[in-house]
Amino acid sequence: MTSSRAVQVTLAEIARLAGVGRAAVSNWRRRHDSFPERIGGTDVSPQFSLTEIESWLRDNNKLKNATGRAWLWPQVEALGSRDEAGRAIATAGRLMRGEPTSRKTTSAAGQAEMPGLSRPAQKLVSQMLELGRREGARETFEFLLRRWLDTNVRQITTTPEPLARLMADLAFRTLDRDGTDDGSALTVLDPACGTGHLLAAAAEYSPAVLEGCDNDPVLALLADARLGLLPRPSGIEPATDAETGDSLRADPLSETRADVALCNPPFNERDWGYEELATDARWAHGMPPRTEPELAWIQHCLARLRPGGVAVVLLPPAVATRKAGRRIRGSLLRTGLLRAVVALPPGCAAPHSVSLQLWVLRTPALGKPAQGSGGLLLADGTSRFPKVTARDSAPDWEELGAFVRSALDAVGAREDGTDESLGLHKSALPECVASVPVIDLLDDEVDLTPGRHIAPASSGDGPRLAESWDEFHELVADLGGTGRHLAALRLTGDEAAVPFTTVGELARAGALTLRSGQQPVGGTVSEGRPGEDGVSLLTVPDLLLDGEPRGWLAYEDAEARDALIAEAGDIVVAGVSRAFSAWVHQGPPMALGPQLHALRVHPEQLDAWFLAGSLRAPANARQAGTHASSSSRVDVRKLQVRQVPLGEQRHYGEAFRQVTAFEGAVARLNALGTDLVHDLSDALAAGRLPAAE
Repeated sequence: MTSSRAVQVTLAEIARLAGVGRAAVSNWRRRHDSFPERIGGTDVSPQFSLTEIESWLRDNNKLKNATGRAWLWPQVEALGSRDEAGRAIATAGRLMRGEPTSRKTTSAAGQAEMPGLSRPAQKLVSQMLELGRREGARETFEFLLRRWLDTNVRQITTTPEPLARLMADLAFRTLDRDGTDDGSALTVLDPACGTGHLLAAAAEYSPAVLEGCDNDPVLALLADARLGLLPRPSGIEPATDAETGDSLRADPLSETRADVALCNPPFNERDWGYEELATDARWAHGMPPRTEPELAWIQHCLARLRPGGVAVVLLPPAVATRKAGRRIRGSLLRTGLLRAVVALPPGCAAPHSVSLQLWVLRTPALGKPAQGSGGLLLADGTSRFPKVTARDSAPDWEELGAFVRSALDAVGAREDGTDESLGLHKSALPECVASVPVIDLLDDEVDLTPGRHIAPASSGDGPRLAESWDEFHELVADLGGTGRHLAALRLTGDEAAVPFTTVGELARAGALTLRSGQQPVGGTVSEGRPGEDGVSLLTVPDLLLDGEPRGWLAYEDAEARDALIAEAGDIVVAGVSRAFSAWVHQGPPMALGPQLHALRVHPEQLDAWFLAGSLRAPANARQAGTHASSSSRVDVRKLQVRQVPLGEQRHYGEAFRQVTAFEGAVARLNALGTDLVHDLSDALAAGRLPAAE
């Protein structure tokens, strides 16, 4: 019998190990009697012994596409501890950074360099080192770190790499080199560094000294190992350091003076040290209220900057508006330290449904006076890149970066016709960007939200409206054609006298299979669009809003919980009266939440379009509902459909398909018409109609 301590792998992990799809593994399991028996999990979500799987794959010549990294990771997961797995990866990274090129494995002396690690973890470190020799130290470490972060994505918030690069780019563009260039290397600081995403991005722009700090010792260890493995220009020794500590309460880098500070601080953290830090010297702009920890982080970054240094901080939008912080915001404006506020479109970083902001701050350079109350650059990426649907959460980073850089490129310039406090060419402001006089912002609210101060853009309205009108005319033409086709249908006055059957009876007869969605386990749902290893999750609230999924599940979580996945061609039924509908799913696989059901028909017996169109009839919901209220559930098994031959089903199915297309075009035309009314109203209210002749 297999030991209960054996490393266990799921079907999805076996597919990854063999370098094939999950369907291939399921096929192997069905076709080969020699496929290993499950040792854990359930019949629906089985788990197998890694040792037995490896032996079977080798015996059956199924390892042609396998990689060493894929085989190592299940053993790391088997440690069962987030912290121990993280410490093992960090230890391997540190040893990869400094070990000799010999093939010597970890000896007793080497094990002495692994304090706090269990014997299984130490063995894994040895395997990581061996893999690093074969496949590259940095590549191996980055793979292990990425998998570790993916596994613990609900516990650890990271800065997406494109956003980290954008923040680093903005900082170095805004940096006053004249005020910081004393002949020494630039220093970049991240006081809440996590696993080092921002510092790693900064290393791409300058051979700087990289210093970070994090309150989580495992994250700090991983960041330190990661930074030490970063590629550096020839002849430049890496200068990196990531410390463990609370930057606000007891900063281990208190003596650091940085040229650049990059920070994605923890949001809404009330226990940040309000009581014990009341008289701290860093609060030059006022003691941050207990409810404003982000303003404490901003002042901390400013206190650690050299003259002429730049800080770029990622913040929630409430920091720009909360009443409790208006005095500090006002001081940052009056002293000229706050140079720009950029509103990012939703989806740039967690929480993905919120329009986060980048605050760009710069201290006065040596020998140059503080630049008082001039203008503040405001850039509204939310308006510049509006979401078309709820699923449009991942921004186009290339376009977003170009937009933000175009707004900030002139910061620091000193040319004729510029705003002297901001260095901004007033005549060259891009769309959705404004330079607002500080005096206009110093009111009772000191609201720095870009959208509050930027008028609707006029540039580009013509082309955008022209595109909208082109789409409008195309939709009207399509609707006309579909409408004429549907109007030509000859509908008889009498209902056909044929027997009805129910979904339940069809399921018992084997003509279809019926499965119901379930509530995902707390913490397994992520916002936005799914990654490569995820699947969209549709819920009843999504249907009530606009029908677009707003969350997703990792495939491993979906498989482990036997989540219902609707495939293309399945019929999805919403089993609640207020959102009742039925449609043929088209597109990529999609997980279904509670009160949503999937019917999979046998095409030699049922036509999917005929069945979906028949089920969604309003009378069907009324007769199958559990009671009369709008929140009642619909018993899907009681939904009725006429019993007609397959040929007639297909005839009706084509008509139902046309009705569905008509419905979609009407909905899109309605949304487009609403947008046109809003855009035209804004343009007319702004006085952009040519004068009457």
